[in-house]
Amino acid sequence: MKRVVIVGGGFAGVSCARRLASNANVHVTLIDKNNYQQFQPLLYQVATALLGPGNAAFSLRSLLRGHANVDVKMAEVISADLTRRTVETADGKKYQGDFLVLAAGAQANFFGTTGAEQHAYPLYSLRDAELLRSRILMLLESVDREPSLIDQGALNFVVVGAGPTGAETAGSLGHLIQTARKDLYNSLEWTKAQIFLVDIGHTVLNGFSKKSQEYAIRKLEWRGVQIRFGVAVKEVHSGYVLLSDGTKILTHTAIWAGGLKASSLSDALGIQTGRGGRIDVQPDFGVSGFPGVYALGDFANIAGADGKPLPQLASVAQQSGYYCARQIVAAIAGKPGEPFHYFDKGIMAMIGRNAAVAEIGKKRYELTGPIAFAAWLGVHALLLIPTRAKIEAFLDWAWDYFGGSNVDPVLDRPEQVAVNWHAGEEKELLRKTS
Repeated sequence: MKRVVIVGGGFAGVSCARRLASNANVHVTLIDKNNYQQFQPLLYQVATALLGPGNAAFSLRSLLRGHANVDVKMAEVISADLTRRTVETADGKKYQGDFLVLAAGAQANFFGTTGAEQHAYPLYSLRDAELLRSRILMLLESVDREPSLIDQGALNFVVVGAGPTGAETAGSLGHLIQTARKDLYNSLEWTKAQIFLVDIGHTVLNGFSKKSQEYAIRKLEWRGVQIRFGVAVKEVHSGYVLLSDGTKILTHTAIWAGGLKASSLSDALGIQTGRGGRIDVQPDFGVSGFPGVYALGDFANIAGADGKPLPQLASVAQQSGYYCARQIVAAIAGKPGEPFHYFDKGIMAMIGRNAAVAEIGKKRYELTGPIAFAAWLGVHALLLIPTRAKIEAFLDWAWDYFGGSNVDPVLDRPEQVAVNWHAGEEKELLRKTS
């Protein structure tokens, strides 16, 4: 029996493990620092209380149950010996395989921005989403108790980066402020709430068509989002952000959607990495010079048909996982592998209730409005692996859509998101160390 060690329980790692699990001649060890798979495309909905955390995270053991040849280990991999196909975890344990699959995912890329790592809220993990959700609720509770805090920027939200994550988050915040929470915080001066979307570029949703971009800008502005193009965030502090043009925006919630880089494991591999710290892989996803070692998903630069790296999308990660499993099965059988062909389902983004853009398929058929909104729901539900998750997510979405209600605003981690309104920035560091 051949042993396969998979690092990472995201779309790529889980898809690879599930495909290999059906082969009785393979034993799989899946290692992740969490015991769940997180559904990154829905994290902004968790952060803005459109969905509960249980709709965006699923037990790895449940996803892989029923397969005696699969082991799930909750541990953080901190280093790897690619020659021996061995990884070491933070608790000192080592796992070796005949094949090693590196699908360790991504983390926020702050690009050296002063204060961003300490004070900004990234949105690339379930913990990030839960912290941001709690921060927003903490600010609402604080302002409800002391309205004068609005003058200190308590109801100002700055979203950094106008890509899909930033645009979707800004649109969702606009929906939240316009309609969703007025029934619960009816004494707040909602007209004083402000959302800023900041990007060094000159449009939203880079990579989408001009028509989609213009539609998204209209919908964002209709939801009250103030878009600042052509400027970067120079500094992030606990009570304000400083833009490259000298503008100072008072805020206690800077949301970082400014980019991704490979997880920190890429720094411990002892090899040269490519753009974003990701591994430049061969056409079969193999790591050059290390037979039996593969890199997948957001941890790798995977070339598309045009030779350019494919985007960091859930569909790319999922398909790369299935493909890698087929490559491993072929290698075990002594057969040649097949070329990877990415099935381009298109790109899409939701800018709030009933507002979305979708460009379907390789030819990018353009959809906007309710039809694109429905397409967004359908595609993302199909990416959810558990049937229960698909049903529950649709029920929550339907409840929000028809009932205009969100999940209950329970503030579950007040200590980690507390704001010390009088003692400077020291208290802000608590959430990073808790």
